[in-house]
Amino acid sequence: LTDHVPVNDVAKYLNEELILEKIKIVNTTLNQDFSIVKPKIAVLGLNPHAGDNGVIGKEDEEIIKPALKNAYTNGIMVFGPFSADSFFGSNQYKQYDAVLAVYHDQGLIPFKTLSFGKGVNFTAGLSKVRTSPDHGTAFDIAGKNKASESSFREALYLAIDVYKNRTENKELTRNPLVVRK
Repeated sequence: LTDHVPVNDVAKYLNEELILEKIKIVNTTLNQDFSIVKPKIAVLGLNPHAGDNGVIGKEDEEIIKPALKNAYTNGIMVFGPFSADSFFGSNQYKQYDAVLAVYHDQGLIPFKTLSFGKGVNFTAGLSKVRTSPDHGTAFDIAGKNKASESSFREALYLAIDVYKNRTENKELTRNPLVVRK
């Protein structure tokens, strides 16, 4: 939900509008770019145990839950907030098409643990397709015949797939039939 923000500032950036905007972007991109008709999105909580019903911080109850309810009421299959400490270890993430983390490392630590060397950074919500390897520049091993091209290859393949899906989606939705009563 937030980008490169210091952890002690994350709660200051959170608001219902931001969360709803990010949920809509993820829902749209899963549909248009990944051809998932009715995506299921999980949202992690900010506080330990997703706030434990307000006992450990109020943000999950007062900011995140209302945004999720708003999105769900408007037809988006969004669930949470989930306790981040057990969500990945219990394999709950496998039940969803996407997981929205509240802050940078909350999402990237499990992502890189599960997909290091194959992970792809995909930026949702752009008019152009943007992917990149998710391991960084690796300048420390450049020219030493140690770097693997696998993440770069995966990023390239994903960009091609997303472009094809997006093009197909535009074609399929360009001239919808008019519903008459």
